[in-house]
Amino acid sequence: MGHKWFIAVIVVSFMIGGPAATVFTADAAENSLTLDDILDRVEKRYSGDGFTADFLQESTIKAMKITDFARGRVFVKYPGKMRWEYQEPEPQIIVTDGIRLWMYRPEDNQVMTGGAPAFFRDGKGASFLSDIKIIREKFNIAMDTTAQDLYYRFTLFPIEKSLDITEIRLEVDKSTYTIARIVTINQYGDDTHIEMVNHRFNVNLDPSLFSFEVPPGVDELKIDEQ
Repeated sequence: MGHKWFIAVIVVSFMIGGPAATVFTADAAENSLTLDDILDRVEKRYSGDGFTADFLQESTIKAMKITDFARGRVFVKYPGKMRWEYQEPEPQIIVTDGIRLWMYRPEDNQVMTGGAPAFFRDGKGASFLSDIKIIREKFNIAMDTTAQDLYYRFTLFPIEKSLDITEIRLEVDKSTYTIARIVTINQYGDDTHIEMVNHRFNVNLDPSLFSFEVPPGVDELKIDEQ
């Protein structure tokens, strides 16, 4: 499989000053939050019907020294539905309804299809965005308690060992509890960094976004994994 498909296959993250006493009280409250407290707030943030965000992605295959950059927009609807629309470097669409998966590259006149669970199980491809409770169900979670900036930092280790993912790192905005950055790493050291901005929550997304009709004349390639 050529590196042009690499991005698709691995797919697929303030206070304004006040009186000193007020700032101290807020900081103390923030520092007293436990890991479960923070995850509760993240889950509440993502518990709505759907959301959208812009993303920037950097994907590296370490052994081949290949790095790809991409940008686009993602649409997510609970449970399990996602649509990743890549705008650069070339148009590309990745769609799943939670059961089936479609990866369409107009430039190649080809759509790759498969079973969504095979490609997105256990949080792969940032699939936990479509069911945020997967984070606690499928991973052991460590929090960086030394972080003093604008983000909470977590490292997720799969409970069931997988060649696809050895760890996922998350950065969560302390003021909004949105996931601002996602980093996935596999056993070979390959990694994918996804920065997410311009979130819109509780959006009523059209169901048609999460299905795909193969255009006439487009080659269809089955890629079901076992």
